Amino acid sequence: MQSQTETTTANTSETGSPLETNFGNEQPIVTVPYSSLRPSPLNARTKPLSGIPPLAANIRAKGLLQNLVVHEMKGARIKQRKYGVCAGQRREAALDLLYEQRHIAADYPVPVRIVSEGEALAISLIENSEREGLDPFDVLRAYRMLSEEGRSVDYIAALFSASPLTVKRRMKLANVSPKLLTLLREDAITLDQLAALSLANDHETQEHIWSEANEWQRQPNYLRQAITRAEIDASQSRLVRFVGLAAYEAAGGYVRRDLFSDDEHAGYIADADLLQKLVAEKLDAAASDVRAEGWGWAETRIERDFLELNCYGRLRPVQRPYAADEQRDMDALTAQQDELAEKIEALSEDDDNAYEEADRLNDEIERVNGAIIALEGRTVVWDTQQMAEAGAFVIVGRQGELVIERGLVRRENSAALDAAGATVTGIPEAEAPDTLSAKVQKIKPVHSAKLCQRLTAHRTAAIHAELVAQPAIALAAFLRQLVPAALPEQYGHTSSRGYLALSGENNHDSLLRATDDLPASPAWNAIETQRARWIAELPAKRADLLPWLIDQDPGTTLLDLLAFCTGTLLDGITTEEKPHTINALASALNLDMTKYWTPTRATYFDHVSKARIAEVVSAAVSPKAAADLDRMKKADAATAAELRLAKAAWLPEILTDREVPVTPAWAIRDEDEDSDEDDETEPETMAGTSTEHVSGSARDVAAPLATGSEPPPWPFPTATSVNIAPTGRPIA
Repeated sequence: MQSQTETTTANTSETGSPLETNFGNEQPIVTVPYSSLRPSPLNARTKPLSGIPPLAANIRAKGLLQNLVVHEMKGARIKQRKYGVCAGQRREAALDLLYEQRHIAADYPVPVRIVSEGEALAISLIENSEREGLDPFDVLRAYRMLSEEGRSVDYIAALFSASPLTVKRRMKLANVSPKLLTLLREDAITLDQLAALSLANDHETQEHIWSEANEWQRQPNYLRQAITRAEIDASQSRLVRFVGLAAYEAAGGYVRRDLFSDDEHAGYIADADLLQKLVAEKLDAAASDVRAEGWGWAETRIERDFLELNCYGRLRPVQRPYAADEQRDMDALTAQQDELAEKIEALSEDDDNAYEEADRLNDEIERVNGAIIALEGRTVVWDTQQMAEAGAFVIVGRQGELVIERGLVRRENSAALDAAGATVTGIPEAEAPDTLSAKVQKIKPVHSAKLCQRLTAHRTAAIHAELVAQPAIALAAFLRQLVPAALPEQYGHTSSRGYLALSGENNHDSLLRATDDLPASPAWNAIETQRARWIAELPAKRADLLPWLIDQDPGTTLLDLLAFCTGTLLDGITTEEKPHTINALASALNLDMTKYWTPTRATYFDHVSKARIAEVVSAAVSPKAAADLDRMKKADAATAAELRLAKAAWLPEILTDREVPVTPAWAIRDEDEDSDEDDETEPETMAGTSTEHVSGSARDVAAPLATGSEPPPWPFPTATSVNIAPTGRPIA
């Protein structure tokens, strides 16, 4: 038998890959009898073997020049061990042929390296990767088996020629519920969806979220939101950047890691209270350092509020001349700044790498600008006596950096600074007492007209998303609007506004005009996904639309399309907090707005009073959680409220109320009915609501019919295509 080192001299038809030669080098080459070899159940090869007879002849003439790689098969008895061949299947087949031809015996010694089952699966996958793509299911199974066998991340990474981070990500996927991994093999779930579900640590949660989600909710971003709804996205939070994930974890905070993000801050913060505490501690420490500089006062803010800063004057410092070394540094930085600017101007759009180079140069310019600002800051001199009458704000910046606004002057300190000869700018004038009194007397509504528009736009988009998921209700809603118009003798005429704009106007632009944060909402993402679907499926020409529609399945395609189109006609935006007809549809859909809207500083708290902020926190969390809000500035209170409500499923009343308005109608009556009964005519009501009495303007509208006058001409124009006077009558 020739040695392993003679492999290089073997015929090329026999020579195996370097992987087969060197794999498992920590294990010695041993010989096992031919009769103990079996095809490995872990072998991923599906392509038929070829060239076996010539290879068998070569082995008969020269012997087996290269070892096989095998693993011990489970269930075999100790005295009759069986080995599955995971590398060297062609040589095994050639040995089978030689045995059939009686050229070798059952005890023919075969050189092998014995590896574990996890390594066996890995080598089989790697050997076959050039013939067909690796099956993600088998790759994940191999990673898990190798990990369970005690193999390190670095070992697995080297084995698969992957980075350690890639291995960690795939091992995270390998720990997803086995039921979901089975769906991966069946192509019923994608790797991106598995990556989102892997954020949940237990299989039960993963399976529940997947099974409860409908088709559009199974998009990775929605699955991720379902798992982390009550947590803070560290990659998006400047407060997390300010504190740092390491400091948060060192304080005992839990971070739900997102291995599938390249952001170093990726993860989800579960303890909002701890985060707020750490932010406050870091700000207080920085404020202590600022006071130690000699400033009379230093206050902390978690966000820069320019309106508040404008209420303070500014103490002007003295700018000392640059020292010789400082001037040399400044000249060098300025020259470097000019050189970088010239390089950016010289870039050509025809260059394929122009954009990448521009980004690199801009980063360099930012670095140089920062150095110039730092150098200028060293030449600023504050008078120590004047500092005692002024102060500073210590602020968390927009990117999570520490910002210090020094030299702020309160009105009560300006006289002392003037006497000391200080230069103070920007002291605001005091407001007249009668102006202040007028402000106190002015009472604002809880929700402004602008905020009502923003909130009801979100409600409308959420109902659209639910209609897409529940097309049968969309059909009922559409017919609910059409049937009374088609059968006025049954339901009468009405001028009241409904929840659909039957004039056919698309609500897409009006929703975006009402609120700028709508594109980031789950509802809008669902709507736009459906919009893209129908643009791709529908014919390009209007003339082809009807034939295409006729050919579709009415129970699936047409119903889904009707649901989407019905949603684009929803008319639910209002500037007032009052009953709306769209609430009937929200009730029918069992709408849960917590799936689509979250109270944050940007979406809600910036738009209401500080008293309202405290009221909301007290009701949604606890009175104790709201106790210190009245001592904060409005901006700080808004941010604190966002953090404290991170785990609370709270909604403003305008998004929870399901009351619908009374719908006045012209009812058609028989002429022989007496007038007393006519006077008791009740208005039409929305489905699922109780009948209410018509008051004021509604009775004015119904009066002509009640006195026997002719009904208005039919079809009566819809409320969306006519103007409505305050009394409810159409304006001519």
